[in-house]
Amino acid sequence: MAEGRVGSEGTGELKEVEETKDSAGSEVSKADDVGGDDSGDIDDKEPIDREYVGARFDRLIRENRFTIAVVFPAVGALLLVASSEDLLPPILAYNPFLILLGTFVMRSPLLAGILPVLDRRAVIGLGVLVGYAYAIEIVGVLTGLPYGEFSYAIDLGPMLFGTVPAGLPVFFVPLVLNSYLLGLLLLGERAESTTVRLLIVIATVLAIDLVLDPGAVAIGFWIYPNGGLYYGVPWTNYAGWVLSATVSVALLDWTLSRSAVLKRLCRCEFALDDLVSFVILWGAINLLYLNWLPVAIAALLMGGLLRTDRFDFQVFAPDRLVRGG
Repeated sequence: MAEGRVGSEGTGELKEVEETKDSAGSEVSKADDVGGDDSGDIDDKEPIDREYVGARFDRLIRENRFTIAVVFPAVGALLLVASSEDLLPPILAYNPFLILLGTFVMRSPLLAGILPVLDRRAVIGLGVLVGYAYAIEIVGVLTGLPYGEFSYAIDLGPMLFGTVPAGLPVFFVPLVLNSYLLGLLLLGERAESTTVRLLIVIATVLAIDLVLDPGAVAIGFWIYPNGGLYYGVPWTNYAGWVLSATVSVALLDWTLSRSAVLKRLCRCEFALDDLVSFVILWGAINLLYLNWLPVAIAALLMGGLLRTDRFDFQVFAPDRLVRGG
């Protein structure tokens, strides 16, 4: 498959992937030129700027796409299930360092994809979104609103005010960003309608949580003491997610430049690899615990990702076989 087309309909702002791949390659070449020779006086070198660092970051992701998007979540799913089933020694079971490290690695394609379009307004908007994520989660843990009564059952790293993980934005914000990017790609010209765009992205966020929460409950990430009809998750949780998804998506849509995001997506074929990781990780966990409806929803999300036609990881590329991997 081609690595960077943006859906069957697309928009006039998006170019064909073959052109963007050449452009991406030239950007990396420029970055190499900027780096220059390591010899000589450092004062004679060009200063390392944002474009140089971004091109280097893009290159790192491109060269490790399969490892990041497939290997990490597959191994992560096995480790989490093994932790839940007491198959690992205590030092490895639910190890917060490994959980955070794996999460950061899987988030790296999204980070590389979105960084170039973050102007001051977008940074402020994301800051507000981070603040909202902390606030609504703390209120939820302390009062049971709006998600229903729940508590964290394992150590997910340092806790903020002793109630929620300090790394919460790393878990929550990318879910919204991934939904937004996927919605833009799949909708094409229909994304011009604000109503259609927001409704589809909000629905995607909810679909993601319909996969996430049953899997998280199954492996003991968090607990709903009163249970729930949907694989132990109460309906109030999803009522809360309707609220959070609406606030988060509206905030992102207001702060991000849609034209800049679309242009970046045209150049960045790996921007949604984090969502691929999510589907593999939580789809596999739900499958192992026979949570069939979440598995079906994960399959639908993967189908949407495949429609964007961006996932040729070239694992068995001839040049790699010649080099021996």
